[in-house]
Amino acid sequence: MRYGKKQTDDKKIKRRIVLVGVIFTFLYLIIAARVVHLQVFQRDFLADKASREYKKTYVDTGKRGTIYDRNKTEMAVSIDTVSIGVHPRLIQETSKRKISDKTAAIAEVLNADYNDILRKLSADKTFLWLKRDATPAEEAAMKKLGFDRGVLEFIPERKRVYPNRTLAAQLFGFSGIDGNGLEGLEYACDNILKGPSVQRTMVRDAIGGGFSTDHQADPPAASDGNNIVLTIDSTIQCITETVLADTVRSFDAISGMAVVMAPHTGEVLAMANYPFFNPNTFGRYNESVWRNRVVTDSFEPGSTMKVFLAAGAIESGLCKPGTIFFCEQGAYRIHSHQIHDAHSYGWLSLRQIVKYSSNIGAVKVSEMIGRQALWETLRGFGFGTKTGVRCPGETNGILSYYTRWTDIDTGSIAFGQGISVSAIQLVTALSAIANGGVLLKPHVVKKVVAPDGGLVRKIDVERVRRVISVNTARTIQSMMAGVTREGGTGERAAIEEYTVCGKTGTAQKLGEQGEYTDDEFIASFMGFAPAADPEIAVLVVVDAPQKSHYGGTVTAPAFRRIASETLNYLGVDPNHNNRDSLRVSIDKEVGG
Repeated sequence: MRYGKKQTDDKKIKRRIVLVGVIFTFLYLIIAARVVHLQVFQRDFLADKASREYKKTYVDTGKRGTIYDRNKTEMAVSIDTVSIGVHPRLIQETSKRKISDKTAAIAEVLNADYNDILRKLSADKTFLWLKRDATPAEEAAMKKLGFDRGVLEFIPERKRVYPNRTLAAQLFGFSGIDGNGLEGLEYACDNILKGPSVQRTMVRDAIGGGFSTDHQADPPAASDGNNIVLTIDSTIQCITETVLADTVRSFDAISGMAVVMAPHTGEVLAMANYPFFNPNTFGRYNESVWRNRVVTDSFEPGSTMKVFLAAGAIESGLCKPGTIFFCEQGAYRIHSHQIHDAHSYGWLSLRQIVKYSSNIGAVKVSEMIGRQALWETLRGFGFGTKTGVRCPGETNGILSYYTRWTDIDTGSIAFGQGISVSAIQLVTALSAIANGGVLLKPHVVKKVVAPDGGLVRKIDVERVRRVISVNTARTIQSMMAGVTREGGTGERAAIEEYTVCGKTGTAQKLGEQGEYTDDEFIASFMGFAPAADPEIAVLVVVDAPQKSHYGGTVTAPAFRRIASETLNYLGVDPNHNNRDSLRVSIDKEVGG
């Protein structure tokens, strides 16, 4: 009995052993299968996941190039700074129990929201930013908070700074926190200002320590970007912005634009937009203020177009300055449309039509030369096409083809309605009259300079085409000088020391339904001086001025201030009257 019982027990034990062995074998097989699955079929996925946890690839860029004005005054510079990040997963359990205290301390040091910091410290993330562009005081205070090794990371970066704050802000634009140009010249010249980058890899050990995995013992440093020297003169820019701001505020206007150009070279000496904004804190402003409206926006120019109409009329050979036209005593009907003048005129010469700014006279001139000749003249001066200035978002303006024009369209375009232009187009066309009839490409970049000071590229004067003859240009200059003399619409633009050539513009604004309004206007004045050999061409445009809306009242005095102060600053001799230097300088510069 005992022997039989023992055999039975032994069999049970053996079965149990076999069962346990089978179970463990099955488990081992499952583990082995899992290992094979992970090592063979999910190897790439797991390797990539581990790499993301411990390996960080980043792009190292050199210092962004400096933007200078024409006199090498720094207008946009990059400074060294530090950004602070956190690795939440590296926070030890002992520290997590005190995370509330840490959060309060960080929020106080960085002047940040408590809940935002708490969310970042508690996140199941490898890395999060705590503060970009931290101050030295913030960096020092954060290092004293006693976090575990590797939890906080202090990353050297660079910050873009604009020392002159609002000066030429719309022209310069700004760059983002990662060093990429976002607006203005910072965007347009990003490939010049931003040096070539170097990609680096950093691996962190289990306790957060970092070490480089670059194969070279001493990886090459990232190169700094090139610098650019502008045609802008910061003093002339300051003069222009001050006068523009005063004018817009004095007349309770919506906004204003002003441009100062060197007519012999196409160099832009000043480009101003009001209201201003500070690119150091661009995020605090409405995006509409960032736009460089001198380049991006178009407007109906009003009577400034009469200058180019007169140029086309004289160039055609059909008119002379003394050719007379009957101006209908202030009212003229074209089919169902009535054209009016501000004052009643009878017979006026072409010269007087420009001086007194007669709309009816302009219509009569356009009827004489025809719509095709008018279109070809305006197109020749660059209207309806981009100037090619190196600023982003340039508009074409609007100049429809002459075959689409009706009689009223032709007449309206002659005095500046039914056509839209940009400020840069208008001052560029004006400069063609000032320099003897040659249209030049406007430019704001004078040269590109390497970090070591070597010249990379010089921007030469670029001739587009001859628009009118030298004789025609001189004739138009003489007619424009009459505008600023006694009785002319632009007499408030006159400067005692210099003879000024100019033209006023007053244009009705279009309403929301596409109709012309009776209570909102765009006032403008364009001109150049000295008349004998122009050094500067200036355009001032004010949107929706109150109290008065005439260009002769609103913008002519602004022109006078800008031109007078700029000519004095440049040291231009009021007695310099060598007219022949006009043609010689143009031929020398552009070979024509």
